[in-house]
This record gives sequence, C-alpha cells and structure tokens, in this order.
Amino acid sequence: MDLTYTDEEEAFRAGLREWLTAVLPKLPAKPSPHDWPGRRAYDTAWQRMLYDAGYGEVHWDASPTQRLIFLEETEKAGAPYVGANFVGLLHAGPTIASEGTPAQRERWLPPVLRGDEVWCQGFSEPDAGSDLASLRTRAWRDGDHYVVSGSKIWTSHAEVADWCELLVRTAPVSETVPKHRGITWLAMPMDAPGITVRPLRTLAGSTEFAEMFLDEVRIPVANRVGDENDGWRVTMVTLSYERGTAFVGEVVACRRVLGELAREARANGRWDDPALRRRLGRLSAEFAGLWRLTQWNVSEAQRTGGVPGVGGSVFKLRYSHARQELYDAAAEVLGAGALDLGHEWTLDRLSSLSYTIAAGTSQIQQNIVAERILGLPKGR
Repeated sequence: MDLTYTDEEEAFRAGLREWLTAVLPKLPAKPSPHDWPGRRAYDTAWQRMLYDAGYGEVHWDASPTQRLIFLEETEKAGAPYVGANFVGLLHAGPTIASEGTPAQRERWLPPVLRGDEVWCQGFSEPDAGSDLASLRTRAWRDGDHYVVSGSKIWTSHAEVADWCELLVRTAPVSETVPKHRGITWLAMPMDAPGITVRPLRTLAGSTEFAEMFLDEVRIPVANRVGDENDGWRVTMVTLSYERGTAFVGEVVACRRVLGELAREARANGRWDDPALRRRLGRLSAEFAGLWRLTQWNVSEAQRTGGVPGVGGSVFKLRYSHARQELYDAAAEVLGAGALDLGHEWTLDRLSSLSYTIAAGTSQIQQNIVAERILGLPKGR
C-alpha cells in the first residue's frame, strides 16, 4: 500500500487549488435549504462550472486518487457540495460507468457531468430498508417495456429529479430463486405517467427525501443496467461507491468542525474541562484514522480497477458513529445554544442521527465485515 502522492497528482492538486481560489469568491449566495428547486439550480450551475473547467468527470473517469484529492480540496476550500447531484455523481453515474453499455454511458453520463440532469435513488421500501433484498416493487415484461408497480421511501431528491436508479423484482422469490436474485436495476424517467412523489419532512424541516408510488409505470427494457435478475450484483457496485468514496468530503468537513469546536470551547470557557479536552483529542485521532482508512480504500480501489471494496463497509460503520459523537461533543461545547435550530452544528447533529441507518445500517455493515472480511459464517 502506497499512501504517497505522485508528482502528477500533486500537480493536479495545485491546479485545482488555483482554480478554486479564482472562482469561489464569485459564486452567488446559496439558496435556503428548504428551497429544493433553488438548490437544484444552484448545484447544477456549480456542476456546469466544474465541467467547463475540466473537472466534471473526476467522479468516475479520474483515478481514485485524483477523486480523493478533488473531494479533499473542494471541501477544504469551502466549495459547494454535490447537493442535489449526489445520486447521479456519486452513485448512479459510477454504476453506469462500470456496468452500463456504451449506448447507456453515452446517453446518461454526459448530462450528469454537465449538470443538465439530476438523479434520485429508488432503493428502500417501507418493508425493505435494511433488508433491501426483500423489496416487493414488481416489474413484468410487456414487449420492449417493463411495467412497474409498487412504492419506495427515502427517495433522495425525487421532487427535483429527472431520473431514478430503481430496483425492482422481476422474478418472485421461490425455492429456486433466493431473494437476492430476481432483482433488476432500471433507469426510470421521472416524468413517466404513473409516478406520484410525496416529499417527507426531516427533523430539521427540510424535504430532501420523498416517498414515491408507482402505478404501472412503463420503462423501456433498454433502460436496464446489467442483465435481468442480476440487479443485486449491480446494486453492490452502487453501494460500494456509496460506502467507499462518497463520504470523503464529509471526513474533511468533520476534521474542520473539530478544529472549530476547539476554538469555540477556548472562547466560551469550556476548554477548562479536562473531560471535554480528552473527548476532542480522541475524536481528532478518530478522524485522522478514518482519513488514513479512506486513503487505504482508495489505494486498494486503484489497485483493483477503480471500484471500492469491502473496506468501504469498515469505513462506513465507524464513520457513522464518529460523526454522531462529534456532534454530541458540539452540543456539549454549545451548552444551551445546542437547542438553537438556527445553528449549523445543531442541524448537523440532527442530520447525524440518520448516518447509522443511511447507506446500509450499522448492523448490515457489521454483517458484511464479519462475513466478507473475517470469514465468519452467515447468520440464519
């Protein structure tokens, strides 16, 4: 494992820093977190700027190390996050780049890179969240279309999306068809007849998630990524990106917040508490370790062809809990101010509660680590 950077990679970093220094002061103010049409316009405009500057393809056409550098430097500089583009750029796009046909890559990847089209994720269902393979949204063939009926929940950015990466059941579970088979990965146009989207309001009051109801929605067979009934394998590619490199920028952000917490504690007198200082010191070591694990995962992905491996589950498991611990510490530093919903750290604390559920619960990650890394037997 080599965690050093080449001269070419350091040149990429320097060029990116120079570009960010020039363009970031010219950006308009970010819209309200409750205005998702406005956020979509803001986020897609930023993506177009990246595309025009030659950084649009960094999420899947660049090497894993360049992708790591890009995410690190943009977060350090305070650049906009992918926002409404995150499913297309970090999940669906890399999956199509890895598993799609040449025609599919030509159709769907350039619009994502230019910021022309936004994707949402239709995986979870009311009765199939952690146990994703138990999904029941059904698709049956009718000529050159699939006809899809069912429901999805926690569909990220569904109300502003153009496309949905959708998991459907194309073969019923039976003695010969285990639940992990019989699943198919489809790209669904969000303007197709039969789709109803109902936004869901989070603890923080925003509506980045929605429930989605599908009533005999017709999706061309040409929109299938991978073979029919091979969607679980394709989904594992999607989830490996979601758990592997999608949180890189957030680790950098957490390390920045940790420094801000220490400064705030010194300013308001809470730094005199030795227990708090130990807590912040331990968190500093925790996030430094997570950053090294991220570098290892990226190095491993580069060695094995670009797709993150099961090390992403180790990262996701520990990062989810470390983020919650970070914002618990923030509440301790803020004192009564931790109840102020206008404070960014308060909103981040509410958001952190979802991290042990989103992108695969901690229990799922523990199973993956136990079975695929430690070689323990599967549970029954």
